[in-house]
Amino acid sequence: MQSSNLPIFQSFSIPSKVISTNYIKYFLVTLAVSACFSVHAQKQLVLLRQQKVIMRFNPGDQFVISLKGEKQKIDSYINNLFDTAVMVHRTLIPTHKIDRIYFRQSGLVNLIGKFLVVGGVAYFLIDQFNVVVVDGHKADLDEDVTTVSATMLAVGLPMMLIKKKSQKIRGKYRLLMVQKGSPFYLEPVNSGTSDP
Repeated sequence: MQSSNLPIFQSFSIPSKVISTNYIKYFLVTLAVSACFSVHAQKQLVLLRQQKVIMRFNPGDQFVISLKGEKQKIDSYINNLFDTAVMVHRTLIPTHKIDRIYFRQSGLVNLIGKFLVVGGVAYFLIDQFNVVVVDGHKADLDEDVTTVSATMLAVGLPMMLIKKKSQKIRGKYRLLMVQKGSPFYLEPVNSGTSDP
């Protein structure tokens, strides 16, 4: 068997008319267009309070909203995001018609409530530990410690449990559609990319 010094296209028996420049151009244009669609699809819907991101929505996320002038809630998932609209299941909803977004949010008040509850319980337990273990006395309820602990629990527990369930879109709260490259954009966790 003889080895030939022919280019790879000539080593196979493919007619030269089959691989023409038109087919290569068509393939490259198709590849470029599909790459544009994959970059175009990387959008997020962001709820902003002035310049701070409160909530971030990606396609596939649960989305519970109410529209302006309607009392009924729409509870579905985000199918797709467009520049000025959200595709919720099979319904296209313009972002300017969204009146309220429903979700659980916690803030500084909830954090202070947790601190008061943990502090009240810890204060009571540390006092009991000191009485029983350190001093060696029988367990006894000190009236001052009990009053302070009960007060911290009574104030902290409601603060910890009360959470805002929705946010009306008005004033300093607004919806913004962002794309990759925006300072508000954050890569989704399940995208398969890892941060270095």
